Amino acid sequence: MIRLLFLGDIVGEPGRKAVLHAVPVFLKERGVDFVVVNGENAAGGRGITRKIAIDLLRAGVAVITTGDHVWDQKETASYIPTEPRLLRPLNYPATAPGHGSIVLDTAKGKIAVMNLQCRTFMNPPLDNPFHCAEAEVERLRKETPVIFVDVHGETTSEKVAIGRFLDGKVSAVVGTHTHVQTADECLLPGGTAFLCDAGMCGPTDSILGRDPEAIIRRFTHLLPVSFPVAQGPVHICGALIEIDEATGRATSIQRIRESAALPVA
Repeated sequence: MIRLLFLGDIVGEPGRKAVLHAVPVFLKERGVDFVVVNGENAAGGRGITRKIAIDLLRAGVAVITTGDHVWDQKETASYIPTEPRLLRPLNYPATAPGHGSIVLDTAKGKIAVMNLQCRTFMNPPLDNPFHCAEAEVERLRKETPVIFVDVHGETTSEKVAIGRFLDGKVSAVVGTHTHVQTADECLLPGGTAFLCDAGMCGPTDSILGRDPEAIIRRFTHLLPVSFPVAQGPVHICGALIEIDEATGRATSIQRIRESAALPVA
């Protein structure tokens, strides 16, 4: 049995510190075999840098997924082709740097990870994720039945639809992007674990990881404001999924929402 941990959107320095502390604990003390995190908001709340990616990988993260903020740090476009474990959404044009999936050898066999981005209310508009996923899953299944999918999207309907579309073809489909964890974890009829949104790893006293007062000012006055990452206590959110390595079918999915062990100022 493979125990795969997925942690949702890392928000800024507070989220990074929490994840860097939590991942080794999950690996050493809680029987986790493989860790995937979404890092697209890890650099000050927008994008990811080379140093942050390296720090996460050194801490024990196997694969880093992203989403619509993947290019927000200028260095990412030149770094991502050199680090195949840092994914960008699969449905970018083939000319975009980097890759949307990876297969890694582990002690429990090969594990594939795929990163998709939805289209509804998302920018930039990318290729159809259903068509892209279908072709890529067919290719990946020639190497392994164990496939984890991070689907980065705004609407619940599109993420649920992708989960149903891939049911029985992949091991798990977990959504990211909204930073709000949903409570709909389940095993779909075909054996695919599903969660509409994993939530975020970031400040608890916040609005999606950002300073509440700044967000409220934007809504009340409709004027441009900066959205600094909030401070204070931090929580980590995600999902722990158990997968039969022989068949690729998930046997359980459990939501994770825990206070960070380290106090983050």
